Amino acid sequence: MSKVAIIGAGNVGASIASMLAFNQLCRDVVLYDIAKEVAQGKAYDIAQAASITHSSTAVHVAQDMDALQGASVVVITAGSPRKPGMSREDLLFKNASIMKSLCLDIKRVAPESIIIVVSNPLDAMVYVALQHTGFPRERVVGMAGVLDSARMAHAITEAAGFGEGQVEALVIGGHGDAMVPLPRFSTLKGVPIADILSEEALTGVVKTTQAGGARIVSLMGTSAYYAPAAAVCAMVESILKDLNRLMPCAYLLEGEYGYSDIVTGVVVALGRQGVSSHLALPLNTQERNALKESVQEVAAQIMLLNSHSLC
Repeated sequence: MSKVAIIGAGNVGASIASMLAFNQLCRDVVLYDIAKEVAQGKAYDIAQAASITHSSTAVHVAQDMDALQGASVVVITAGSPRKPGMSREDLLFKNASIMKSLCLDIKRVAPESIIIVVSNPLDAMVYVALQHTGFPRERVVGMAGVLDSARMAHAITEAAGFGEGQVEALVIGGHGDAMVPLPRFSTLKGVPIADILSEEALTGVVKTTQAGGARIVSLMGTSAYYAPAAAVCAMVESILKDLNRLMPCAYLLEGEYGYSDIVTGVVVALGRQGVSSHLALPLNTQERNALKESVQEVAAQIMLLNSHSLC
């Protein structure tokens, strides 16, 4: 059992901390936020709830970044939401600046840790984290594909009317409108979903998946947090238990699919050292073109960041 540090005690960070504690996925959870009293209150609340379930996981608040020392995994959820009047570029620059500052501290206090980035725009933030920690690509990944694949799985069960918990869905590419749901690689109890759903229904599944986050924001007025937290916990479990589970994660490409020096979602195996290997999917022409469009979207963000010396 190991130590997991979570930076950001908002809805996502607190949900991750609670799931880690309730499921006893690590020995210690450390919650850090610049709003220290809020983080302290949530740490107390989660620790007390964990006592009810007789969890052996200890939940603490970090008063400063030095408390992250010894963390095996650092999860970064911190960042600014997009506010009225704020352009997408403004949001990109602001969160890149936050990510840069955090990663310089992580490099200092937890130089052997594995980083899971949750902050948006996710793929660009993974790139920023890599640049400012200097960590090898195997130890900096982004949570996106696990979440988007879960959204696709739910869309499939909604369309089929059955099969909850029995769908294996797959989404690669960037975490945004240009994500790449892959019906051809998705199954329900081992049966290709193309053999179960009509072409029209499959098109609907893809659109529902791509709009999954926006749909929740329109209903709740805020971003999702339970599903993102569950996705992070699945990644943490695979790392700490050295399970080497195959998961779609945002990852720096170095020749994979013909791309280099760009972050996008691909299927990797996560274990104790981070990414131990990756799975090259035999994409067809249509899927490759969709991935190209997704990569170009992230490349444009990185170009902007480079122009402002944030990478």
